[in-house]
Amino acid sequence: MDILKGKTAIVTGASSGIGYETARLFASEGANVIVGARRQSELEKLVALIEADGGKAAALAGDVRDEAYAKSLVELAESRFGGLDIAFNNAGANGEMGPTAGISLEGWREALDINLTGAFLGAKHQIPALLRRGGGSLIFTSTFVGHTVGMPGTAAYAASKAGVIGLMKTLAAELGPQGIRVNAILPGGTATSMAEAWVDTPEKLAFVEGLHALKRRAMPEEIARSVLYLASDAASFTTGSAMLVDGGVSINRT
Repeated sequence: MDILKGKTAIVTGASSGIGYETARLFASEGANVIVGARRQSELEKLVALIEADGGKAAALAGDVRDEAYAKSLVELAESRFGGLDIAFNNAGANGEMGPTAGISLEGWREALDINLTGAFLGAKHQIPALLRRGGGSLIFTSTFVGHTVGMPGTAAYAASKAGVIGLMKTLAAELGPQGIRVNAILPGGTATSMAEAWVDTPEKLAFVEGLHALKRRAMPEEIARSVLYLASDAASFTTGSAMLVDGGVSINRT
């Protein structure tokens, strides 16, 4: 369908999971894609796969906690493809987990630095580029954890991801008059390598699946389709939304 034809997008956390599938989907819909993550080898494989399918992509490895990296991703989008229309700030980490009183200050800071400060730094440098194109779509990955559901042992993760929702809402109000839509997706349990820290036994997997109204976890490509909606003109009147893509975990009581 090429619903993103002529658009250029940045996708962070693209070496696996939701970011990986979103980058592939964006490219299949006609977007030029800049993929970012810490693992250069995995990014190069992704670029090769996108190009083999007839798409266009470029990779830049780095750490989203580094402001110079956020700036470099935007510079690559503009130098390679002439501008930036979409940014999906998806990179994240679980952070240190366990009872809150036992979480180290280092573990707390790591979660906030990656999940929240990384999102802020990405947006800080993406916004001017989006404005140079006359507007665009800015998307973040948050979570239902700490938003609709409290889960023991997730203080650092929940606080950092809840902060992303606050950042998103502020930016939506701030940038709406300038043609930039800002939204967040809130996935439910998703079968990614990052999620395996939560479901490392068959019993835990069954428990997590049972929390959802659909009684299963999502596949990463299912979440990617919701990101595509927010990136596309189909969502032209959608901004400031913390969009649940959670299989009903937020409402389920069965």
